[in-house]
Order: sequence, then structure tokens, then C-alpha cells
Amino acid sequence: MVLTVAVGHATRTGPRKRNEDFLGVVTPHLPDLNSKGVLAAIADGVSGNEGGREAAEYTVRGLLSDYYATPDTWTVAQAMERVVRACNSWVQQQGAVRPELAGMATTLTGVVLRGGFYYFVHVGDSRLYLLRDGELHCLTTDHVWDRPEMRHVLTRAVGLDSQITIDHGMGELRSGDVLLLATDGVWAYLKPPALRALLAQTTGAVSEQPEADASAGATAEAIVDAALAASGRDNASALVLRVLALPELNLRDSVASIGHLPVPPRLQASQVFEGLRVEELLHASPTTLVYRVSEPASGRDLVLKTLSPERGDDPEERSAFAHEEWLARRAVARFFAQVVNPPQRNYLYYLSTYHAGHSLQEQVDAGHHCTVPEALNLATQLVRAVGALHRRAILHRDIKPANVHCGEDGQLRLLDFGVAQSGLTRESASASQAGTPSFLAPELFEGAPASPSTDLYALGVTLYYVLTRRYPYGEVEAFQRPHFGAPASPVRYRPDIPPWFESLLLKAVARLPAERFETAEEFLIALERGATRPLPAPAPTPLVARLPRLALWRALALAALAGNLVLGWLLVRG
Repeated sequence: MVLTVAVGHATRTGPRKRNEDFLGVVTPHLPDLNSKGVLAAIADGVSGNEGGREAAEYTVRGLLSDYYATPDTWTVAQAMERVVRACNSWVQQQGAVRPELAGMATTLTGVVLRGGFYYFVHVGDSRLYLLRDGELHCLTTDHVWDRPEMRHVLTRAVGLDSQITIDHGMGELRSGDVLLLATDGVWAYLKPPALRALLAQTTGAVSEQPEADASAGATAEAIVDAALAASGRDNASALVLRVLALPELNLRDSVASIGHLPVPPRLQASQVFEGLRVEELLHASPTTLVYRVSEPASGRDLVLKTLSPERGDDPEERSAFAHEEWLARRAVARFFAQVVNPPQRNYLYYLSTYHAGHSLQEQVDAGHHCTVPEALNLATQLVRAVGALHRRAILHRDIKPANVHCGEDGQLRLLDFGVAQSGLTRESASASQAGTPSFLAPELFEGAPASPSTDLYALGVTLYYVLTRRYPYGEVEAFQRPHFGAPASPVRYRPDIPPWFESLLLKAVARLPAERFETAEEFLIALERGATRPLPAPAPTPLVARLPRLALWRALALAALAGNLVLGWLLVRG
């Protein structure tokens, strides 16, 4: 079953000269229905001229179109806020540069129905109502002055100020819920009992979609007509949504609802678990366990990852593990192991495809000598893999040789999303150094957030290490606060590295983010151009940057002392 919603809308100009309200709704097909949901919005333009209608229409159209262009890894609230802020900037700019639109602004109320939840954004005095079990609830707060004679004056609106404060809210959906978005031309003239009675007339079932849509449309028409009949003196608009059927929780929504699944005990080889045969333990850490299992029906090998039993009761670890699975499902490309739906799941774990081969770290430990052509092929595949993640708004945050798998099929795969970050989570300052210290960009040690630049830095260190068995700034131990001067040239350890590839590696591991590649695509272009259009050699690092702080002050003190001695000797001789 998928989310099914009946939609109806109506708008009237009323006694006004023009209609400055605008409303719209998008009911997408799969897969956008699952990842983005149904979006409805209503706006009431504010202006003494034609700017009000333009502000309302642009804002609604902008939200309805741009929301679906945001990355799937963003939360609903984050996606809608980004779009509304962009609309606010545009309305502000138009009102400033076009005299006929001076003072243009608009209210806005938008709601997303996705999975088993609703999410809304709200600015101004349009309203969102919920009718459930015969009770009518107003979910929004009017942004108007408290004084009775000033309640028609907005304190917040899209375009009213360069800085906009947006209300957010969310709640659980139930089958049969009816939501109403209405402008003040409706709610100001119809009291809650009248609205409740009209909304209660909305009927229909999932098997009667056309009839349900017709009923919702009739309800919206009846609400608008009733508002104007009650001496309404404003534009009147209403948008009615009736939930006919709800889907099972999708993966994003399940992040908050997996608490009932127990963590499996430690598994043994030859044990049958959830219909799968355990073959061997591949990896164990204090947090997670990774097994190779086989599926008896097909004979294929899979990877089973779960939490360590010692961490099974930690709610943060459980939430992070669910988020990891969700990200792994979003990373659909040849550069990643693919998540597989289990035949049954009564415990907290997830399955992914198994690929024979070895990690880069295993190859290094086995003494494999990486040639320059091998490194170029590795670099191209790894940059493409990281670019595929970044296009999905995913930051890996732990790129290193141990997480780069070279399959026997010749395909490189990037593993382990355990500390990956997306719009679904907000990183705290304490988590900014997640990952392996020697592969962390310098700014992360100063508390800066992870970014595409920090992933590309780790990629550069990985290539440097595989070629030279060393790190550009030396090895960094856990809890160490390193100082970064000038990176050692990889040619010092590998004279066979061509100059253009040396420049590329040094740019990738530059100390300052501004000196690195801005995107994976830029990195890939530099690789493809190679020696035909080489990057310029990096400029020498200034002394202040090359010397650690303490060493710098010592050098300056010694220089000052030497200078004083020379001056003293000259004075004595004179």
C-alpha cells in the first residue's frame, strides 16, 4: 500500500478587485511519493498593488517545484526551509528593484504528507487545520500583532524582511485524517464549529479515488462559499487533503521506530540465523560486528552487519545504525555494496552484497607495490565513487585504505557508512573529528564541520599513502593535536611519480580548504587531463605556516637575540 490522498481546492476573489491568494498541490508518483511525499501550499499576497499576487504565486510555485529538486538525504524541514528562504530573498529583491512591486510580501503555509507523518512550514496568518476523530485542531499560530486593533497587521511574511523566521511542525498521520489549508478570508468568517461540520462531509475510500477527490473538492467549494456568505470581505481560498491510505513506514521514517528490534547475540560459524547460514566473522569493532553469511535458497554470499551486544541498549548507537542502513540504501551505484532485503527480520541488522577481494590496506600490508598506472586507475574510480556520494548529499567522513575494497571483478567499492553524514542528522562539534586521525583534514582538528572538501582531502591522503606508505604530514595518533606545515612531496619516496601527478596529490592534501579541489568533478577533470594540461606546482608554504607555533616563536627569539648580540658587538667596536 502507498500513501493515498484525496485533494480538493477552491478560491474566490470575493468583493475585492483582484485575487491575491494562490494555492497549489503536487501528488507525485513513485519513487518521489515515498522519498518526498505529497506537498500542498497556500499563500495570501500582501501589497497595495499587483505585487501581492506575484509574491504569493512565485512563493507557492517555487516551493512546489524546488522542494522536489532538493537532495533526498535532507530532512523535510531542512528542504522546505532552504526553499522558503530562497523565495524570501527573491521577493525582497523584486520589491526593492521594481517600484511597482514595492512592499510586496505574502503569507505561506505548506504541508508535506510522507510515510506516516505530516510536516509543515508556516509564515504569516494563513492556517493549517487537522480534523481527526471529529475534533478540529489548528496546527499553526498567526504571526500578527497582539493588540486587537492590529491583528490584521503581519509580524512575519515572506518578503517582509531579509531575515525570515519560519515555524516548523510535524505529527503522526492516521487514515481518515482531513487537513485544511485556508487563508484569512476563510477562517476569519467561519468559526471552528462551522469548519468542523463542513470538513466532516469529506468522504471516500482508497478504492474510490475519483469519488474521494470529488468529495474533497466539494468540501473546499462549500467552505469558500460559506465564508463569502458570512459577509466575507476578502479573497477566500481553501485546500482540503483527506488521507485515504497510509503506507508501511519507509526507511527514513523507520529510523525513529526500530526500537523494538533486539540486537542478535554473537553468532558462530555454521549457525543458522534468520534463515541464513553464518560462514565467518569478517570484522569486529567495539560497536559493530560484520559476518559473511550464505543464503541457502540461492547459494549466494551476503554480508550481515549488526551492533555489538554490548552496545545494543544504547539509543544513540541504534539510531546511528538505522541511519547507516538508510544511507547505504541510498548509495545505489556500482561503487558501493548494495543493501539486500532480508527474508525475515526479527533482529537489528542489515544485509548487503558480498564481493570477493581485498581492501587497499590489506594489499599494502601484504607488501603489494602500487605502480603509478595502478594508482591513476584507483584514483579515477575512487573520485567517481566519492562524487556519487556527494551528489546524494552524503559525506563519507572515513575514507581510508581499509574502507576501499578492490574486488576480484575489477570494481572498486567504498565501504562502511558508519560515521557518514547526511541532512538527516546534524553534526555536533564533538563529532567533527569522526574518522581516522591521519586522514582527517586540518580544519577538523579546529572544530570545523565535515564537508566535501574534507572527504576529498582524505581521498588524497589515501592515494598518497598507497603510493608511499607514508602520510603527507606524518602519522597522527588518536587524541593528538597535530600541527600542519608543508606536506612532504611524494616524489621524495617515489621518484617515479610524474610531476603532474605530484602537483595533483599535493593539491588534494593542501592544508587550506581553498587550495584543494572544490568538487570531485574538478578532481576528476584534473586526472583526465593528466600531463596534457597539468596543474601548476603549489606555491611554497610561508614560514609561519611551515613552523609549528612554538618552534616559530623560538626561531624569532633566537633571531632577535642574535641581532642584539651583533648590535652590541658593533657598539663596542665603535
